[in-house]
Amino acid sequence: MASITLEVLSGGAKGRVAATDADVIRIGRAAENELSLPDAHVSPLHARLLVGTTEVVLEDLGGNAGTWVERRGTRVALDPERARCPIESGDVLELGGRADTGTRVRVTVAPDRETGRILTLRPLAELASSAVNEAERLRALLEALRRIGESDELEGVTTALADAALALVPRATHAAVLLRDESIAQGEVVTHGLMPVALRVQTASGQPAPPAEPFPIPRSILRRVSRERAAVLVANAPGEAMSSESLLGASIYSTMGVPLWKGDELFGVLQVDSRGAPAMFGGSELDVLGVLAANASLAIANARLIRRLSAAEQELKKENSFFRGRERTRSAERRLVGESRAMQDLFQKLGKVKDTRVSVLVHGETGTGKELIARALHESSNRRERLFVAQNCAAIPENLLESELFGHKRGAFTGATEDKKGLFEIADGGTLFLDEIGELPLSLQAKLLRALQEGEVRPLGGASARRVDVRIVAATNRDLETEVREGRFREDLYYRLRVFPLSVPPLRERREDIPRIAEHFLERYAQEFGKDVAGFEDEALAALTAYDWPGNVRELENEVQRLVIQAEPGDRIGLELLSPRVRQIEGILLQAGKSKGRLRTMVDQVERQVVLEALREHGGNKTAAAKAFGITREGLHKKIKQLGLG
Repeated sequence: MASITLEVLSGGAKGRVAATDADVIRIGRAAENELSLPDAHVSPLHARLLVGTTEVVLEDLGGNAGTWVERRGTRVALDPERARCPIESGDVLELGGRADTGTRVRVTVAPDRETGRILTLRPLAELASSAVNEAERLRALLEALRRIGESDELEGVTTALADAALALVPRATHAAVLLRDESIAQGEVVTHGLMPVALRVQTASGQPAPPAEPFPIPRSILRRVSRERAAVLVANAPGEAMSSESLLGASIYSTMGVPLWKGDELFGVLQVDSRGAPAMFGGSELDVLGVLAANASLAIANARLIRRLSAAEQELKKENSFFRGRERTRSAERRLVGESRAMQDLFQKLGKVKDTRVSVLVHGETGTGKELIARALHESSNRRERLFVAQNCAAIPENLLESELFGHKRGAFTGATEDKKGLFEIADGGTLFLDEIGELPLSLQAKLLRALQEGEVRPLGGASARRVDVRIVAATNRDLETEVREGRFREDLYYRLRVFPLSVPPLRERREDIPRIAEHFLERYAQEFGKDVAGFEDEALAALTAYDWPGNVRELENEVQRLVIQAEPGDRIGLELLSPRVRQIEGILLQAGKSKGRLRTMVDQVERQVVLEALREHGGNKTAAAKAFGITREGLHKKIKQLGLG
């Protein structure tokens, strides 16, 4: 295929005719398109024509109002499932609207004329092995390759290649490097889609320089290189009866096109011309450009790869920054709340251990917020710029857990189709939180112990270990000392993890924190659900405070979330909205009286009534009452004294 003529039949640009021999012809409302249309129903980049060596294809780019092709009275619609359609000369494109209101464009396809007398063709397989016999040219070639190799940026490599071509072919006046547009998939339909990335001209002093303005590049030569998959030498173009109009228009007397390739993929062309004055290139000059292109192809492929990797690295950094920021926001939303003595002691311990490397073992009942403690430790430490990675050791089977923690090599087991990093490597430099550590199988405990002792991990199927710097925070609701005595947990691992133990008190042992925690959750979920809730009534807070919360903070969070959903906008949450299990205390509240006073006074009244009820129920047996409360006898004595009951 060669030149394409587009005639606008209807719309704001009716009567406009555009002729081009470009490989990619963009159509849309944007001014930079090869065919720019002013109509509002046409998208900025509505569609494009892809001109290949054997056919022309229309590709719909998601036009707002649709794209159709009319051929001999039959209309074919393009959509996401069928975004491409081969085009024949005489087809009419309809962009947006309907047949009577859309913009219609007729496409005329003119075949290539011959490109002059082809003196030499060098297939790809012969280019790299072409001999360079002249000593002076060989030295120039080596110097050119050295300069190309000095740069790892695409612009530097392509400019050095164009300059080298002019240096190796002194009679050349113009050199261009064209690379395939990476947004166009390589395939049978579009074999190049080449765009100029480096244009250089030979100056009077013999030094290459950028042109004063871009010079036209004959597409007929590029298509010949692509179709033949070979280097092409065309000589004496104006003197040949079958010469291409694009060659004549550019006053090109002799030209060479040399492919740039990697494996079976042709991704670019180096083109060298003699323009304005007769000059004949020879086969030896094509040979030396073939050697140059064979070596430069690898440098260009590497530069493009480096550019993609750099872009991916920058994107990854942005994503990491975004996710870290979002994680910090979530951590702030789920911050530790508490002013009780037990929580203040916990905060002091966190402050002392945060910047050390020692392992921390967090013990507490289910729902007390052990992972929240681990996150707070990480976010306040000098490791906060690296990852916090959490894994529940009871959540996945043993055979998968080992791979999850330590990674595996391809082929290590059935289904291991590629290498995988383990969480230890992912968390390198940061914190690895191992929840439910008491559920870790004995077979993995030995491997975890080695990772802690040696600071290195070996993936499944791997031949060598990799050193890692990971801070371990483990958590459990089990009594690990009992697990050790009964042989279910390794003693050496227990002491390695328990370098700095932290105990998270259950909610019933820090009731004074319940109102603040409840209000924290109320504010959070009111904002999340977009509902204005005025707060809690005193009786509701008293009931929340008096309830034992066997599920601890997690249960309280779920209760408040449900309350926010049920509450009417602008109302305060009262006793009637509480769950039945929490409202069991309502009778005691009535016995204690509904005097309106300070919340602390009301809570003391409720606690006094609850303790008296428990003592009466157990016949004054303080040990039995304490056991029913889930506290020690000494703890009950302390509470009785605080309440003035004895």
